Amino acid sequence: MSTSNRRGEARPARRRLHVGARHASPAGLRGFSLIEVIVFIMIVSIALAGVLSAMNFTTQHSADPLVRKQAIAVAESLLEEVALHDFANPSGGFSGAATQANRQSFDDIGDYNNFTTSGIYTIDGTQISGLTGYNVSVTVVGSVLSGIPVTGASLITVTVTGPDNVSVVLAGYRTAYGP
Repeated sequence: MSTSNRRGEARPARRRLHVGARHASPAGLRGFSLIEVIVFIMIVSIALAGVLSAMNFTTQHSADPLVRKQAIAVAESLLEEVALHDFANPSGGFSGAATQANRQSFDDIGDYNNFTTSGIYTIDGTQISGLTGYNVSVTVVGSVLSGIPVTGASLITVTVTGPDNVSVVLAGYRTAYGP
């Protein structure tokens, strides 16, 4: 149905909305029902609970990598310290017990065999205060390595145990390549 204006032109009929009618607005502009809103809130709540649970787990275990990284750094440092020494005991070299008190006197890799500490120390014997919960042990044993006889190669194994029994083991070979 159409009506005409004063000039006689046809114009479309207007849609009339009744306030009291069941559909007071056009079909495309209707809101959400109460059930739809409740279902949406429940889905969002479950998703949020899952995300918060994952974040809580991550936060609780965020210190674990720190302990492991510190243990790796200590093991790498000590492995390098051992490997930089001479392969064989020099003439008149150190031949005492492998203790922290004798560490400055170590002059070959064999001196580190069965070396252990409770706590981490610098080479001059100063204890590092933040690493008192760590323990170190070192073994140096002769080993056959790709055709090199047992007298010409040694396997150095450094084990660092940190808090909560986090353990790191690093191993490396040292050969008698020089004087």
